[in-house]
Amino acid sequence: MKRTARASRPPAREPVKAKILIVDDDQRNLLALSEVLEPLAEVVTVSSGRDALRALLHEEFAVILLDVFMPDMDGYETAGLIRSREQTARIPIIFLSAVNKETEHLVRGYEMGAVDYVFKPVDALILRSKTAVFVDLFNLRQEVEERNRAEREAQAAKLRAEQQRLEIDRELQAARLRQAAILKSLPVILFEASYSEDGGLRRRVVRDTDDPAEAEGDAAARLDDPQWEAHIPPADRAEIARAYASDARPGDRAEVRYRWAADSTSTRYFLEQAVRIGEDTWVGSITDVTEQSVLESQLLQAQKLDALGQLTGGVAHDFNNLLAAILGGLELLGRRVKLNEQGEQIVAQMRHAAQQGVTLVKSLLSFARKQPLLPLAVHPDDLRQSVLPLAEHALGRNYRIEWRAEGGDCEFYADPSQLTLAILNLIINARDAMPDGGTVEVEVALAARDDTASDRLRIAVRDHGTGIPDAIIEKVTEPFFTTKPAGKGTGLGLSMVSGFVEQSGGTLTFQRPPDGGTRVEIVLPTAQACGPEAEPDGEPGAGETEKAPSLSSGDRVLLVDDDDLVRTILASVIEDLGMAVTAAPDGHAALEVLRKEAPRIRLVLSDITMPGMTGVDLVKAMAAERIDTRIALMTGNPAPHLLAGLDPDVPVLTKPLSEKTLKELVSG
Repeated sequence: MKRTARASRPPAREPVKAKILIVDDDQRNLLALSEVLEPLAEVVTVSSGRDALRALLHEEFAVILLDVFMPDMDGYETAGLIRSREQTARIPIIFLSAVNKETEHLVRGYEMGAVDYVFKPVDALILRSKTAVFVDLFNLRQEVEERNRAEREAQAAKLRAEQQRLEIDRELQAARLRQAAILKSLPVILFEASYSEDGGLRRRVVRDTDDPAEAEGDAAARLDDPQWEAHIPPADRAEIARAYASDARPGDRAEVRYRWAADSTSTRYFLEQAVRIGEDTWVGSITDVTEQSVLESQLLQAQKLDALGQLTGGVAHDFNNLLAAILGGLELLGRRVKLNEQGEQIVAQMRHAAQQGVTLVKSLLSFARKQPLLPLAVHPDDLRQSVLPLAEHALGRNYRIEWRAEGGDCEFYADPSQLTLAILNLIINARDAMPDGGTVEVEVALAARDDTASDRLRIAVRDHGTGIPDAIIEKVTEPFFTTKPAGKGTGLGLSMVSGFVEQSGGTLTFQRPPDGGTRVEIVLPTAQACGPEAEPDGEPGAGETEKAPSLSSGDRVLLVDDDDLVRTILASVIEDLGMAVTAAPDGHAALEVLRKEAPRIRLVLSDITMPGMTGVDLVKAMAAERIDTRIALMTGNPAPHLLAGLDPDVPVLTKPLSEKTLKELVSG
């Protein structure tokens, strides 16, 4: 079969068919030679030495028939290039020539690597015979290589199979050893049980852990005791009776979780699983799941707290709107209505009650962890005044607090409400460590400078109780870890304290004083340099004079809030400050106003939580439409997820807004 050269090779591992390459610049010779040699193998024809070299780059040939006399590149030059390449050096070359019959040309041909020299016109029978030898040699070589390859693959497959078998054997052996080690070390009691004469189930230990914990060992020791079930509460015994049904058949399974008390002071939880193997015989295992049960209970408590936190955040938002309306209305009432002394006292009491409501909401949000940290300068005296009333109420009569402060005028730089909550938590923990009463010591002092050479204050809470064992002192801040009895603690208090301290850039350490008890120390950054080498900041209050607003009659505030009452009261307060107000009930309406009147509006004051478009969405929409009017946001529930994606330069104010806050805002 005659065809032109192709730029492809046979697929890997397929037998390579013998091919004959004929190189001649005369198409008639190519046609004649192809007809002669086609019965032997596939014939590839090219008309120049360059085309021959290209064909050799892509295909493998059994023999090359090469014309000597060709334009551009003759046969000798082509043969030399073929022999110079490692991939083609061993391909037999038969020179074809019609004119160069002299001995010197024959010698040159053989020097160039030819295996034969055939003169034109070619005798078909002779050429076919000579070519057939090389085709047969090529096919034989391919068969040998294919056989060798098959043998190598077979040997490799056999080796792989042997390696896989050895690997499987090793894995099986390792699995057996692991299984044996696991069964040997698990805190599991294996037992056999049968029905006694009174219809109850009598258990007998088959094997228990070689190194059981004290409780498991105690349980295993008592399992053979007929009074085993006497340590199980009656309600749980009824569950066991239902699990081990008397009408169960061989192969039926029983599974029950129950409480087991070695004495009145400790209760453990066991998971018992068994299968019936005979008419009245069961085999099974008992696993101590006390820790798992406690964690499940703590998780349930944490979920309740989280649900309470979600509820608190929602209630706080609505409650703050109410308080904003009440406080704003009282401000307006105080300015617009002249009251007598008794009326002013009533208004002052109402304002005080509303402010107490604001403080209560902030406390609820702090408890629910729904407001971001707002670090401020906190003087130790102010901290003492916020902590002691709450702590004394929580401690009771058998406890007293000894508070010492040696930090001078140094101030903590932290969120006041979270710092108060953290110290209160540590004081309550100290109380729990002294069940018979005692003194809780609180000490505030300047901490030694660390590698950052920055001033830091420390506050330490010390009790004289039982102390924290060394084995668990590193675990006390882990969530859900607690040393208190079941039902007495969630294990979340110290983890919340640890998270607050870390977020505030401080450190939390636990120590065991030599004379007993526990000392917990919090180190926090200070609001300003205040050590012995600190330079005075000047006269107190210098530079703190309030900047008076500079307003003109054209200044206008766009007020955005979905609560009609809040919007009405805030609009009136802002108008009393000398500003004109345009009100909008939602973000979409505000955006329409801005598109039309942006040049006349100096400030946008928007609520965050609104249906349709939130305040954060409004900020992004203004930026997208290149409305560069200054904007501030307000909210009654400053939860971090509500502020996600907000430009940090946009101020966020917490409702209710005071008149002072509004003055500072509108004055720029």
